[in-house]
Amino acid sequence: MNQSNPMDPAPLLELRGVSKRFVKSLDSAARIANLFGARVQEETVYAVDDVTLSIAAGEVVGLVGESGCGKSTLGRMAVGLHSLSAGTRWWKGEEIDKLAPPQKRKEQLGIQMIFQDPYASLNPRMRVIDIVGEAPVAHGMVQASQQSAYVEALLQRVGLDPAVLRRFPHQFSGGQRARVGIARALAVHPQFLVCDEAVAALDVSIQAQVLNLFMKLRDELNLTYLFISHDLGVVRHLSDRVAIMYLGRLVESAPADEVFARPNHPYTLALLASAPRLEVKKIEFLAVKGEIPSPLQPPTGCHFHPRCPHAMTRCKEEKPALREIASAHFSACHLNG
Repeated sequence: MNQSNPMDPAPLLELRGVSKRFVKSLDSAARIANLFGARVQEETVYAVDDVTLSIAAGEVVGLVGESGCGKSTLGRMAVGLHSLSAGTRWWKGEEIDKLAPPQKRKEQLGIQMIFQDPYASLNPRMRVIDIVGEAPVAHGMVQASQQSAYVEALLQRVGLDPAVLRRFPHQFSGGQRARVGIARALAVHPQFLVCDEAVAALDVSIQAQVLNLFMKLRDELNLTYLFISHDLGVVRHLSDRVAIMYLGRLVESAPADEVFARPNHPYTLALLASAPRLEVKKIEFLAVKGEIPSPLQPPTGCHFHPRCPHAMTRCKEEKPALREIASAHFSACHLNG
């Protein structure tokens, strides 16, 4: 389903009906047990299940959901780090996987990712000059003799002193490492950045600085973001549009102000109700029968609307589709039908 306005130009990045399945194969013990009639089966996790998402040039889309709902997997599929089990990925109106290999490599440079843990994503054996400058030299964007000056300019752009050029990742604070990760992503002149919990590991004061940096870079470089987070406050501050993800599927998508002012899907209501507040009240969206849904044990009905007339029947037999309930506001709930 196309979630963008038909009058808008083609989206910069579009995912059409994408899915990702991870299969846990049987180990030797399980295969031997099956010889004796144990009937152990392979486990399949549907990390992302039939997701369609369009992102226009210059837009910031916040992707929100609980841990394990498939946000990071979807972001890695958008970048190309994960293959697609189903569906297609489109860039500027062209299907990426059908491009000739040289053109595909060139177009892929336009989509980069900033990872959640800046320390784990930086090679501890490499200095900043190589972490940031290796890719542009390898792709012929700058000459090796110009690498130092090029990296210095990038470090200044993200708020770091060029004098740190020869340092290793362990010599930086968490906020500085986050800026090094941003500089590395910017080094190949991307148009689209997937930010996977890019400020989650930082102190609150440092989070604000990095978020302001993201907004500044967006204006200066005309960047487009898919900003993945479980922090509703961060998403509200940064995003033009918010997509809510639950158990591998998008259940609601709308402009940021609309989502926070008029949430529709029961899971969106649950997320907003769970946000920290200085008040005490009873939360009334507990899962039915005390079950906790997961990709391995998906819900058999609506866990957030126990009094829904379709609970335990229609949701099990028919997955609710995203429907437009207001201008640019989509929600996947049978109560909207």
